[in-house]
Amino acid sequence: MNSWGYVAVVALMVLGLLGIVIPVLPGSTLVALGILIWAIFTGGSAWGVFAAALAVMVLAWAIKYFVGHRTMAKAGVGKWSLVAGGVTGIVLFFVIPVIGLLIGFILGTFVAEAVRLKDVRAGWTGAIAATKAAGLLILIELAGALCAVSIWLYAVLA
Repeated sequence: MNSWGYVAVVALMVLGLLGIVIPVLPGSTLVALGILIWAIFTGGSAWGVFAAALAVMVLAWAIKYFVGHRTMAKAGVGKWSLVAGGVTGIVLFFVIPVIGLLIGFILGTFVAEAVRLKDVRAGWTGAIAATKAAGLLILIELAGALCAVSIWLYAVLA
Protein backbone atom coordinates (compact mmCIF):
# COMPACT_ATOMS: atom_id res chain seq x y z
CA MET A 1 0.00 0.00 0.00
CA ASN A 2 1.38 3.40 -0.93
CA SER A 3 1.50 6.42 1.35
CA TRP A 4 -1.75 7.88 -0.02
CA GLY A 5 -3.45 4.62 0.82
CA TYR A 6 -2.24 4.91 4.40
CA VAL A 7 -3.46 8.51 4.54
CA ALA A 8 -6.92 7.39 3.38
CA VAL A 9 -7.02 4.52 5.90
CA VAL A 10 -5.93 6.77 8.77
CA ALA A 11 -8.48 9.41 7.71
CA LEU A 12 -11.24 6.79 7.77
CA MET A 13 -10.19 5.64 11.23
CA VAL A 14 -9.96 9.19 12.62
CA LEU A 15 -13.36 9.97 11.12
CA GLY A 16 -14.67 6.79 12.74
CA LEU A 17 -13.28 7.72 16.16
CA LEU A 18 -14.86 11.16 15.85
CA GLY A 19 -18.10 9.48 14.80
CA ILE A 20 -18.16 7.55 18.05
CA VAL A 21 -17.81 10.68 20.16
CA ILE A 22 -20.20 12.71 17.98
CA PRO A 23 -22.72 9.99 17.07
CA VAL A 24 -23.70 11.19 13.62
CA LEU A 25 -21.34 8.95 11.65
CA PRO A 26 -21.11 5.14 11.95
CA GLY A 27 -17.97 5.30 14.11
CA SER A 28 -16.80 1.73 14.67
CA THR A 29 -17.93 0.73 11.21
CA LEU A 30 -15.63 3.33 9.64
CA VAL A 31 -12.72 2.12 11.78
CA ALA A 32 -13.38 -1.48 10.70
CA LEU A 33 -13.73 -0.37 7.07
CA GLY A 34 -10.36 1.40 7.24
CA ILE A 35 -8.64 -1.71 8.59
CA LEU A 36 -10.46 -3.89 6.01
CA ILE A 37 -9.26 -1.69 3.14
CA TRP A 38 -5.72 -1.89 4.52
CA ALA A 39 -5.98 -5.70 4.77
CA ILE A 40 -7.29 -6.00 1.19
CA PHE A 41 -4.41 -3.98 -0.25
CA THR A 42 -1.74 -5.41 2.06
CA GLY A 43 -2.76 -9.07 2.06
CA GLY A 44 -1.04 -11.90 3.89
CA SER A 45 -0.89 -11.53 7.66
CA ALA A 46 -2.90 -8.30 7.44
CA TRP A 47 -6.01 -10.49 7.43
CA GLY A 48 -5.07 -11.78 10.88
CA VAL A 49 -4.72 -8.20 12.08
CA PHE A 50 -8.13 -7.37 10.61
CA ALA A 51 -9.67 -10.43 12.30
CA ALA A 52 -8.17 -9.48 15.68
CA ALA A 53 -9.28 -5.85 15.38
CA LEU A 54 -12.76 -6.88 14.28
CA ALA A 55 -13.02 -9.36 17.17
CA VAL A 56 -12.20 -6.60 19.65
CA MET A 57 -14.82 -4.30 18.11
CA VAL A 58 -17.48 -7.04 18.05
CA LEU A 59 -16.75 -7.71 21.73
CA ALA A 60 -17.15 -4.00 22.48
CA TRP A 61 -20.44 -3.92 20.53
CA ALA A 62 -21.72 -6.94 22.51
CA ILE A 63 -20.70 -5.39 25.83
CA LYS A 64 -22.30 -2.12 24.76
CA TYR A 65 -25.57 -3.86 23.93
CA PHE A 66 -25.83 -5.81 27.19
CA VAL A 67 -24.62 -2.97 29.41
CA GLY A 68 -26.94 -0.51 27.67
CA HIS A 69 -29.98 -2.74 28.01
CA ARG A 70 -29.23 -3.51 31.65
CA THR A 71 -28.46 0.10 32.59
CA MET A 72 -31.58 1.52 30.96
CA ALA A 73 -33.79 -1.21 32.45
CA LYS A 74 -32.30 -0.63 35.90
CA ALA A 75 -32.90 3.13 35.62
CA GLY A 76 -36.45 2.55 34.41
CA VAL A 77 -36.08 4.87 31.44
CA GLY A 78 -38.77 4.26 28.82
CA LYS A 79 -37.85 3.32 25.25
CA TRP A 80 -39.94 6.16 23.83
CA SER A 81 -38.10 8.58 26.09
CA LEU A 82 -34.83 7.47 24.51
CA VAL A 83 -36.32 7.83 21.04
CA ALA A 84 -37.54 11.33 21.93
CA GLY A 85 -34.09 12.19 23.28
CA GLY A 86 -32.39 10.87 20.15
CA VAL A 87 -34.69 12.71 17.75
CA THR A 88 -34.44 15.96 19.71
CA GLY A 89 -30.67 15.55 19.87
CA ILE A 90 -30.39 15.12 16.11
CA VAL A 91 -32.61 18.15 15.45
CA LEU A 92 -30.68 20.37 17.88
CA PHE A 93 -27.37 19.09 16.46
CA PHE A 94 -28.19 21.03 13.30
CA VAL A 95 -29.48 24.05 15.21
CA ILE A 96 -26.54 24.22 17.66
CA PRO A 97 -23.66 22.29 16.03
CA VAL A 98 -21.95 19.59 18.14
CA ILE A 99 -23.23 20.61 21.60
CA GLY A 100 -26.84 20.57 20.37
CA LEU A 101 -26.75 16.77 20.28
CA LEU A 102 -26.11 16.53 24.02
CA ILE A 103 -28.51 19.34 24.92
CA GLY A 104 -31.20 17.85 22.69
CA PHE A 105 -30.78 14.35 24.10
CA ILE A 106 -31.07 15.57 27.68
CA LEU A 107 -33.98 17.90 26.88
CA GLY A 108 -35.91 15.33 24.83
CA THR A 109 -35.41 12.56 27.37
CA PHE A 110 -36.39 14.89 30.21
CA VAL A 111 -39.62 16.06 28.57
CA ALA A 112 -40.61 12.53 27.52
CA GLU A 113 -39.89 11.09 30.97
CA ALA A 114 -41.68 13.96 32.74
CA VAL A 115 -44.75 13.42 30.56
CA ARG A 116 -44.60 9.64 30.92
CA LEU A 117 -44.21 9.70 34.70
CA LYS A 118 -46.27 12.86 35.23
CA ASP A 119 -43.53 14.11 37.54
CA VAL A 120 -40.90 16.71 36.62
CA ARG A 121 -38.44 15.56 39.28
CA ALA A 122 -38.67 11.93 38.15
CA GLY A 123 -38.32 13.10 34.55
CA TRP A 124 -35.08 14.88 35.41
CA THR A 125 -33.78 11.80 37.26
CA GLY A 126 -34.57 9.64 34.22
CA ALA A 127 -32.90 12.10 31.85
CA ILE A 128 -29.72 12.14 33.96
CA ALA A 129 -29.70 8.31 34.16
CA ALA A 130 -30.16 8.04 30.38
CA THR A 131 -27.39 10.57 29.74
CA LYS A 132 -24.97 8.74 32.04
CA ALA A 133 -25.81 5.44 30.36
CA ALA A 134 -25.34 6.94 26.89
CA GLY A 135 -21.97 8.34 27.97
CA LEU A 136 -20.91 4.93 29.26
CA LEU A 137 -21.94 3.29 25.99
CA ILE A 138 -19.93 5.83 24.01
CA LEU A 139 -16.88 5.10 26.18
CA ILE A 140 -17.28 1.34 25.68
CA GLU A 141 -17.47 1.70 21.89
CA LEU A 142 -14.57 4.17 21.88
CA ALA A 143 -12.42 1.78 23.94
CA GLY A 144 -13.11 -1.05 21.48
CA ALA A 145 -12.31 1.12 18.47
CA LEU A 146 -9.13 2.49 20.08
CA CYS A 147 -7.99 -1.07 20.82
CA ALA A 148 -8.65 -2.02 17.18
CA VAL A 149 -6.70 1.01 15.94
CA SER A 150 -3.88 0.10 18.35
CA ILE A 151 -3.74 -3.45 16.98
CA TRP A 152 -3.57 -2.05 13.44
CA LEU A 153 -0.94 0.54 14.36
CA TYR A 154 1.23 -2.09 16.04
CA ALA A 155 1.04 -4.26 12.91
CA VAL A 156 1.92 -1.35 10.64
CA LEU A 157 4.85 -0.17 12.75
CA ALA A 158 6.23 -3.65 13.51
